[in-house]
Amino acid sequence: MKTFDFAIITPSYAPDFERCRLLSWSINQFVSPAVTHYIIVDRRDLPLFRQLQGSHTEIITVESVLPWWIQRIPFLKNGWLSLKTLPVRNWLIQQIVKIAVAQYIDADVLVFVDSDTAFVRPFNLQSFIREGKVRLFREPAYHVEAHFRGHETANKLLGISDIDYPAPGYIGNVITWRRDNVFKLYQKLESTSGRGWIETLANSWHLSEYILYGVFVDHFLQEQSGHYYDAQKISHDYWTPQPMSDEQLQNFFATIPPEYVAVMISAKAGIPAERYQSLVKSIAEGNEHFTEVNRLN
Repeated sequence: MKTFDFAIITPSYAPDFERCRLLSWSINQFVSPAVTHYIIVDRRDLPLFRQLQGSHTEIITVESVLPWWIQRIPFLKNGWLSLKTLPVRNWLIQQIVKIAVAQYIDADVLVFVDSDTAFVRPFNLQSFIREGKVRLFREPAYHVEAHFRGHETANKLLGISDIDYPAPGYIGNVITWRRDNVFKLYQKLESTSGRGWIETLANSWHLSEYILYGVFVDHFLQEQSGHYYDAQKISHDYWTPQPMSDEQLQNFFATIPPEYVAVMISAKAGIPAERYQSLVKSIAEGNEHFTEVNRLN
């Protein structure tokens, strides 16, 4: 049976540096087998993030992943200049970079973990593999307005005429894709639009990279995707865009379900990582044996 190798991928930027530092620490502490963590940042943030570079952490630039015709322009604060499309918003650039990174990272399984996430318990990436297939997070059909727009865009990009809604959900934390499927996605986007796939995505508005990949797998690859579906979440999440008190933070960490291995506190909540990193690290103290084993791998 095929043995899979993994890469963890995190787009980040200067305001999220401390969150990303905590994530990097938690990967080294809890994740096995040893895996390279690729942090993707704008060139202007490279000096700051080089502090995190290590034997299993690589810092690469957004500019090295994007084509020459998309450029950062200093006076364009919320977007990038494109010589083939309208200016591309920062939010869309991040999603394009996640899809494009398959061309630059040689690993079978791409594991996307945002910088406001941190692992809090031992986790073996091989648990994402079942009978030679890779986990794809997929929730049963449900209705979320923002997700509808993502499905609508995905269907248009992939040439699907009808949208059944409510539709499955593919958005979450610690998301896994097969790299070989991403190359198939490039081909499908180009055959549908008649243009390069990055140019096609850069012209989108309500793009969701996770929905796009999930819809592509569901509608075109199906049994040939090499995926199995899994709706079980593994991250304890806080999405509310307002801070928690110290007592609320302690309660949040005290109520992590036993089957969850990570936490996500949205950067939009405005809670500095310094306020809860001690809570993350206190959990690590109960896993000293695992930590030692992980160092030896």
